[in-house]
Amino acid sequence: MPITRRRLLLAGVAALAAPALLRQTLPTVRAAGGDGTFPLSLDERAWRERLTAEEYAILREAGTEPRGSSELLHEKRPGTYVCAGCGQPLFDSATKYDSGTGWPSFYAPIEGSIGTREDRSLFFMVRTEVHCSRCGGHLGHVFEDGPEPTGLRYCINGLALDFRPRAQA
Repeated sequence: MPITRRRLLLAGVAALAAPALLRQTLPTVRAAGGDGTFPLSLDERAWRERLTAEEYAILREAGTEPRGSSELLHEKRPGTYVCAGCGQPLFDSATKYDSGTGWPSFYAPIEGSIGTREDRSLFFMVRTEVHCSRCGGHLGHVFEDGPEPTGLRYCINGLALDFRPRAQA
């Protein structure tokens, strides 16, 4: 079948429309299974009142902050990183490391704090999304290129986290 201008134009339009169509078919936040609910479930209005516009874009719409923009990249104090949406403890500072990626990285979450799902939002790439198990807020992704002892890298948006320093004795 010869390539005509019409076919080339249609292919270009389809390529431009595909990402928007794909985003419309993906719910913004999904539970790890079952009925799609989380222990903390709020309507859109309540989430928008609770979060900044930037936090909402990440936690509720699965956005990503710009590389290197998080102040938490430079946080070195002992403490706990909690979900910016609901305050659930997610990562202990002892598991944080500098991955060089430009996002806060951890090699292990606090047990039971994270849920995962398959993420196919980048066309041919399959990733594992991580979300807060309490409110379902999107946190980032986990990859299998981290340090020992787990070999995992939880690449997390800093805006999805709040840091709570450990009290000094």
